[in-house]
Amino acid sequence: MSDPYGLTRVIEPMGTMPQPAWKIDNTMTCGLDEVLISVSTLNIDSASFNQIKEEVGADETAVASRMIDIVTMRGKHHNPVTGSGGMLIGKVEKIGPESSKTHELHVGDRIATLVSLSLTPLTIDAVKHVELSTGQVEIEGKAILFDSGIYAKMPEDLPDRVALAVFDVCGAPAQTARIVESGQTVVVLGAGGKSGMMVLAQARRNIGDNGRIIALEYAEKSAQGVRDLGFADDVIVCNAQDPVATLAAVSAVLGEHLADVTINCVSVPGTELASIMITKDRGLIYFFSMATSFTTAALGAEGLGKDVDMMIGNGYARGHADLALELVRTEPTLLEAYVQKCK
Repeated sequence: MSDPYGLTRVIEPMGTMPQPAWKIDNTMTCGLDEVLISVSTLNIDSASFNQIKEEVGADETAVASRMIDIVTMRGKHHNPVTGSGGMLIGKVEKIGPESSKTHELHVGDRIATLVSLSLTPLTIDAVKHVELSTGQVEIEGKAILFDSGIYAKMPEDLPDRVALAVFDVCGAPAQTARIVESGQTVVVLGAGGKSGMMVLAQARRNIGDNGRIIALEYAEKSAQGVRDLGFADDVIVCNAQDPVATLAAVSAVLGEHLADVTINCVSVPGTELASIMITKDRGLIYFFSMATSFTTAALGAEGLGKDVDMMIGNGYARGHADLALELVRTEPTLLEAYVQKCK
């Protein structure tokens, strides 16, 4: 029986989809339309990884133990606090005979899944290494890709860690390509992170020299890294969890003209109001960060009397993986920054 969305994998509560389900069946028996993957690396979503480190401390053993606890409890790496997951790299071990991917994939292909770990059946047999600075975790384990699940074959011209980091945030530049137009003023919060750097590069391509890009970062060290990229016209150091101070800092640069488009890539909560305050009426805010509270954003805009459009950070856009790979391949400073981040 066809089960493209993995509905038969749901254990609790019955009748829900795998992503919102509390627990799913992670038995590593490949279904008729599933793909069984031997997993080598997990890339944990930044909001989830930061939360785990805050909970247990920046200690490899403690982080690994917490990750195993989550998978044991839920059958997937679905952080119960942040609700987010991540993605993985692995090798195709088996393809179900009724899978739509039988003509695309072969046993032995190395792939990155482009669907969240928050819905992916997963087992972790051993954690070999936790990279505390990047959220990339080397493991021995297995995973199931549903027939509806998207993936990308691993490129041969980029290091695995770089490719995985790019795939993890490839929805951000793809959506940026759609929403940023020439002549606009664009403000990027969390500009020095993986998604923020990609957004800056794509925004610069969209507006060329006919517009303005303002990058916000929390720490001077990260801000300097953003300056070195060369995509932003101005780089501001400020705490986006302080909306009034953020508005003052942006206004000092832009005057009375606020952002046409604000893109939030911050991996910590509490930056919704700052994003709203620095955006003009009828402007657009794209909340890519999974740390966003959309209740806070909606009620905050109402309370501030701001008539703004707000986009949820959908991680998928058609062609997003190819677009992101093309960006890092053709922007030398971006590629170097990713290499440095993934060391």
